[in-house]
Amino acid sequence: MHFFRDCIVICNIMSEEIERKKRVFSAVQPSGGLTLGNYLGALKNWVKMQDEFECIYALADLHTITVRQEPAKMRANIMEAYALFLACGVDPEKSPFFIQSHVHTHAELAWLLNCYTQFGELGRMTQFKDKSAKHADNINAGLFTYPSLMAADILLYQADMVPVGADQKQHLELTRDIAQRFNGIYGNVFKIPEAYIPKAGARVMSLQEPTSKMSKSDTNVNGCIYVLDSPDVIIKKFKRAVTDSDACVRYADGKDGINNLMSIYSSVTGKSFDEIEREFDGKGYGDFKLAVGEAVVEELRPIQENFKKLSADKAYLQQCYANGAELALRISKRTLDKAMKKIGFVLK
Repeated sequence: MHFFRDCIVICNIMSEEIERKKRVFSAVQPSGGLTLGNYLGALKNWVKMQDEFECIYALADLHTITVRQEPAKMRANIMEAYALFLACGVDPEKSPFFIQSHVHTHAELAWLLNCYTQFGELGRMTQFKDKSAKHADNINAGLFTYPSLMAADILLYQADMVPVGADQKQHLELTRDIAQRFNGIYGNVFKIPEAYIPKAGARVMSLQEPTSKMSKSDTNVNGCIYVLDSPDVIIKKFKRAVTDSDACVRYADGKDGINNLMSIYSSVTGKSFDEIEREFDGKGYGDFKLAVGEAVVEELRPIQENFKKLSADKAYLQQCYANGAELALRISKRTLDKAMKKIGFVLK
């Protein structure tokens, strides 16, 4: 009987390994004011991926301090972002969702990986060059070495895939290079992650400068939609969106404004570009911009309602991020301990 029972256990373990979902890790900075671009490009996909993959999510608050922060505002941004992500559909029962600074393994592995990352590699990072230009009075060491922290974030969880926008692929490539270098020296320590790039809604552009990515730092307030904007504000911003003189709703080269609006409309309605073109055949841009605005309002309405409820329940939020951090620490410490042992540290 014991033989047959043991065989069943072994078969079950093998079956679980075969059927194991791929693990996804993703983190977003809680810098305040979640935009429509953040939601459609990253967060909406976070929600969808929970059913298909084993997901681990984080608010990357350690990354925010490469730029000076006002303490009270930073704390408020973290709590707002946490509640808003839950309101959007991130389920802490399905996916550990934690605040990065609550899990000490991130900072510890980041230091180790700093010692396996080349100075020239960090100097080539496009985002370092961009942020250095914007914050010339505060080009600090953290701004230079934060890709090592980003690599630690990913590699700690042995992630199979990382959702990235086209502008973030450089960071993932560096993460892969660091992992391969470390593995080449010490053996198979880190899994080499692959990029997961969503096909739709991956890059939402400014409504006023449609050749630039939608950003909360846009100097034109009408260029950016925030997830917590009121319906009236959302409709007004879409009505003012930059288009062209063609007056025909079709996706084509040179029609950056309309292409952006079609991409947004497609993301919130699920309609293809061909379906959108047929729907607005013979109609002007005014009708189309209003339809896009109304569709976005309806997409965000339940999120805004959920956010109000969650924001009022501080105890529930605290319980969720504490539980997420506890599980994240348990998973990540195995990787950190393995890396430290390989290097030669004496573990406790």
